[in-house]
Amino acid sequence: MRRTVLALALLCAACSGGDGAAGAAPSTTSAAPVPPPVPGIEAEVVRHRTDVPVTGQVHVRVTDTGDRPFTVTAVAIDSPGFAPLPPTALTAAFEPGRTVDLRTAFGEPDCTAQPSPPAARLTVARPDGTVEELRVPLAGDDLDVVHREACAVAGVLAVAGTGLTDLAAAGDSVTGTLVLTRTGDDDRAVTVGYARRSVVLELAVDGLPLELRPGEERATAGVSFTAASCEPHVLADTKQPFVFPLWIAVGDAEPVPVPLSVDPAQQALLWDLLGRVC
Repeated sequence: MRRTVLALALLCAACSGGDGAAGAAPSTTSAAPVPPPVPGIEAEVVRHRTDVPVTGQVHVRVTDTGDRPFTVTAVAIDSPGFAPLPPTALTAAFEPGRTVDLRTAFGEPDCTAQPSPPAARLTVARPDGTVEELRVPLAGDDLDVVHREACAVAGVLAVAGTGLTDLAAAGDSVTGTLVLTRTGDDDRAVTVGYARRSVVLELAVDGLPLELRPGEERATAGVSFTAASCEPHVLADTKQPFVFPLWIAVGDAEPVPVPLSVDPAQQALLWDLLGRVC
């Protein structure tokens, strides 16, 4: 579920972040010191359009700003706001002035910590055979954006979660029930105001907004899924066919796009729908 949350946060760049729910904001404790510059190497974190549908991925843009070539053989994100991951192995050769974007994974967000200052951990091989492990400061704010979005989603899910029940095939659609369930002790109202389709499936929710009132533990609404696209290349290339953002507000906070939870059996039923209709 945490990976699904992070995937949706990447998809929903409009997420406001700071007002999602209690517990969503990072700690305001003093930030770690900024790593010193590395002579001859600069790095920037960049989130490409191709990164958006892929869970936990950005690019580290590395530039050879010196007068010597080198080769990067591994890269990792180093940020106090994200769990560390093993380096991503690769081979990228640099000449003076050359810039290469290196695909890089990042870990789960830590919503108790600030994401800055970030760095890139690079394994660098020099022409003389010397290998160095370098920590290069990362320019750019894309990691801050990802962290803010993901923690806003986590803040909402600490109050209420979503799910589906009673899914069944019904002609050219699949119907069932959307369930909004309180998950913690926070008794504020929770409102689902808007639902968005996935890349390949339309989602219709009956009677929005759906509200979980103070004192209530559960609220429900009817749902139906229909095919949104039968284009072969769309069906073949989609990486997030079952990401359905629900705009959910806790109390008076701004709505946050949160993923509708769709379990593997329900996903299989939706694939069957696409196979039957398309």
